[in-house]
Amino acid sequence: MDAWYILYIIDWLLFIPVALTVLYILVFSIAAMFWHREIPNKAKQDRRFIVLIPAYHSDRIIMDTVNSVLGQTYTQRNFDIVVVSDHMEEMTNMQLAQMPITLLTPNFEESSKVKSLQYAILSLPQFKVYDAVVILDAGNVVEPEFLEQVNDAFESAGTKAIQCHRLARNNDTAIARLDAVFEEINNSVFRLGHLAVGLSSSLNSSGMVFDFQWFKQNIMKMRASVGEDKELAGILVHEGIYIDYFDHIHVYDIKTNMVKDFNNQRGRWIYIQLHALVNNFHLLPSALFNSRYDQADKIIQWMLIPRTIMMGLIMMMSIILPFIYLTIAIKWWVVAAIVLLAYSFATPDYLVDKNWDRDILRVPFITIGGLMNIFRAGKHEVGNRLGTFGNILRRLTPKSKHKK
Repeated sequence: MDAWYILYIIDWLLFIPVALTVLYILVFSIAAMFWHREIPNKAKQDRRFIVLIPAYHSDRIIMDTVNSVLGQTYTQRNFDIVVVSDHMEEMTNMQLAQMPITLLTPNFEESSKVKSLQYAILSLPQFKVYDAVVILDAGNVVEPEFLEQVNDAFESAGTKAIQCHRLARNNDTAIARLDAVFEEINNSVFRLGHLAVGLSSSLNSSGMVFDFQWFKQNIMKMRASVGEDKELAGILVHEGIYIDYFDHIHVYDIKTNMVKDFNNQRGRWIYIQLHALVNNFHLLPSALFNSRYDQADKIIQWMLIPRTIMMGLIMMMSIILPFIYLTIAIKWWVVAAIVLLAYSFATPDYLVDKNWDRDILRVPFITIGGLMNIFRAGKHEVGNRLGTFGNILRRLTPKSKHKK
């Protein structure tokens, strides 16, 4: 077979999924620019909340989170705080035990956020009754009006799940600033943009609020050790429950300062996305035929090329192809310009500061590092779970279905 013919095939096999991913991002980043929601009216009743804070090796940051929740203007008798201290130091646990919270200290052999959440729910006294559960990560900080705003929003939304606006708590390094930009791009594309066209928001790991009874029933069904936000979103949209998003309710999250941690995080997210896709892909036809557009959209999201890989491919092809055949490189330059335009639409003005130009020049190098690190990061987070994919794939084969 002619070498040029092989080159064309490879070029288009890479270009088509990249172009579709870029188109998806562009459509929803434009839609986000036209979405505006009025702040909800004051709720007619004060709901009872339980705030769950899973904390794994979080000794240096857990106190900030607990103190910010304890400092709420919301009536104190209407919310409880549960901290799941997973492998934290004894001194930290002693300090937490002196606070007006419930402290749980499980001893997991293999820790995960899902296990911590399940442990918290199973440990609740039967006589405790709550209306909603709030999930925060260790290191998150909320404003004093947070629970008041959540109470108003939960009543206004009239649904069983809402996502708050998670944004960066620190911007002291270039990596932290870039992480903050990527977080806000996700907020624009996968939350505001989706609300603008009537689709459900994505969940975001923390700053999530659920109907308590729904959460209590469904968290116990989860078996995944990572990606609890995607698994919960999959259950919600499968049941036809709308996920709302409230941009004015802020949850401040610590962003990583190290390139290695940043790349490890992206490698783990790629595993999570693939895990969610494999578990839910078989539901796509029925979602489309039965007009469950939220569910179909979520599965399509998980089919998109991860943005780290997408940017790496665009950059690599844009640089290499001109030295091979200039004509076929033009479409890569066009798609590069479009994705940069989409990202500029999705980036809030407050993040474009004096450091912007210098930080943005680091993106190509970070992207390359991220691509190189995907497999290295997976050695710890993904490699030891490859058996999970084998089991899933076996379940999806006809042979496995006949056995059932």
